[in-house]
Amino acid sequence: MAAYTTIDNPELYMQVKLYTGDGNSTQAITLDGDEDMQPDLVWIKNRTDAHYHNLNDSVRGVGAAEVLRTNSNAAASGTSGHVSVIGSDGFTVAAGDSDAEEVNTSSDTYVAWCWKETADAGFDIVSFTGNETVRTVAHSLSAVPHFMLMKSTAGTAGWGVYHHKTSSTPAEDYLYLDTTAAYGDSVNFWNDTAPTTSVFSLGASGISNKTGAMIGFLWSGKQGFSKFGSYEGNSSSDGTFVYLGFRPAWVVYKPIDATDNWEMLDSKRDIGNPNDTLVYANLSNAESDPSSTNDRVDFLSNGLKFRDGGGASNGSGTYIYMAFAEAPFVNSEGVPCNAR
Repeated sequence: MAAYTTIDNPELYMQVKLYTGDGNSTQAITLDGDEDMQPDLVWIKNRTDAHYHNLNDSVRGVGAAEVLRTNSNAAASGTSGHVSVIGSDGFTVAAGDSDAEEVNTSSDTYVAWCWKETADAGFDIVSFTGNETVRTVAHSLSAVPHFMLMKSTAGTAGWGVYHHKTSSTPAEDYLYLDTTAAYGDSVNFWNDTAPTTSVFSLGASGISNKTGAMIGFLWSGKQGFSKFGSYEGNSSSDGTFVYLGFRPAWVVYKPIDATDNWEMLDSKRDIGNPNDTLVYANLSNAESDPSSTNDRVDFLSNGLKFRDGGGASNGSGTYIYMAFAEAPFVNSEGVPCNAR
């Protein structure tokens, strides 16, 4: 009989951390998991006020000059607040010379989404030099990537998105993480060639292969831990159910054929259902007040149940999502998890 999951403890590979800024020049943040996790990607968002997303990773190295922002097409540069150290069970944030509000303003609240890079959990960070010619780039997932983000770190260019469920021919499709744009079709992004267990393909002139330094974040779904899929909205408060095979810790979704935001939810900012405290990958906005938004989605022991009939989450049309587990629905010993 096939195993329900190979990852009984998702906190070894992905964690959501809430913290409050103290206004000091640095602040050490320790993750909450029962076991240590040294993150390789740290994605921080100020919840209190409107400030840019703030991403650092271990492959390029941390620091103000390496900060990327999903709501901006800017190159990695600047003197802003940033992650200054990645530790064995967390990270340190530093104020920098400007925009400390992104990571550590006194009394502001923050959320950090953290991933460990390992093929076991289906996550790989790939640094390469773009050359605007048709090519392939090697990766280390030992599995076919289901979701890819590509960003020029050397120049101004948007975030190219590949998702294996945009259509029956996803290598022909692209989205931008930093905009609301619907998906498009262009050979310039993925060269109309599906990624394999060892390489991904790039076109000659798309933003995913700009001349100069590039970074790629690649994920492949792992049963009981992560899933990258699609669903059809039904425009009803008795919304679509999406089976994941786990109780989710974090989810982001977007309609692929409409100009709506990339909505982001997690199990720490909303500890009960419905989950409706939103931030947006493509916007700097502060966290939404749940009283000002419709109920979005219930986090269940085995998936998602949408509760809003609106276009951003459950209108008429096709949506893509990426989701990570707080706990597998059934662990490798056959023990089911509890609902929230």
